[in-house]
Amino acid sequence: MESKNIARLFDLTNKVAIVTGGAMGIGEAIVERLAQAGASVMIADVNSDAAKQTAGRINASGGKLHFIKADAGSVADAERVVQSTVEAFGRLDVLVNSAGIYPFSKALEISEEMWDKVYKVNTKGVFFYSKAAAQKMIDCGNGGRIVNIASTGALGPTPTGGLAHYDSSKSAVVMITKVLALELGPHGILVNAVAPGSTLTPGTGERLKGERGKFLSSKLPLGRLGEPDDIAKVVLFLVSAAADYMTGTVVVVDGGYLLM
Repeated sequence: MESKNIARLFDLTNKVAIVTGGAMGIGEAIVERLAQAGASVMIADVNSDAAKQTAGRINASGGKLHFIKADAGSVADAERVVQSTVEAFGRLDVLVNSAGIYPFSKALEISEEMWDKVYKVNTKGVFFYSKAAAQKMIDCGNGGRIVNIASTGALGPTPTGGLAHYDSSKSAVVMITKVLALELGPHGILVNAVAPGSTLTPGTGERLKGERGKFLSSKLPLGRLGEPDDIAKVVLFLVSAAADYMTGTVVVVDGGYLLM
């Protein structure tokens, strides 16, 4: 077997990726890392203004990005995003399901509407975007990589509570990852997940600022909260040739949170 040097291991030149929720936060950091590695990237996000800004900024630095307004929980949008990506770039090699929502609510206060909305984006969307992407990868005949952004909440309940819908939806993402890895492996499609701990993003910033953030940081073995790029670098590893023999795995990126 050919041994690749370090630069070639992480070279994504001529690869094409879709990143859902790629306009901001963890998704934006993932888009940036994939673009730096040479990939052409389609940002799929409901926030088209933010997606346009992210694509413009990275393209100005030599990236090859397009963006499309799309609902991460829509089956029709999943198929449309995949088709638009192939029309724009000619192929599809990577899907990163980064989009997710996490409205805080105590279990006894969660409405049916809120429950369904969380599952639509966090679970249904992950499956149907993966299905659409996998079918196109099979049609292209080049294999591929799917990375799902799960959460440490998938591996144990969030201690503060308020996330029964979110934690359970991310547990489902872990099982979807394993089932798809089993079924898609014969087609050369590797499926893995990343489970971030507390990460500073536009969506979590308010809850993790001030004394709460300082307290949590003081308890973490690494002494700080996560940054979006901490997650993005692991995603880059999973879609690179460095992870050619990994599938069905959940990589925890939490600064030691689960040790607490």
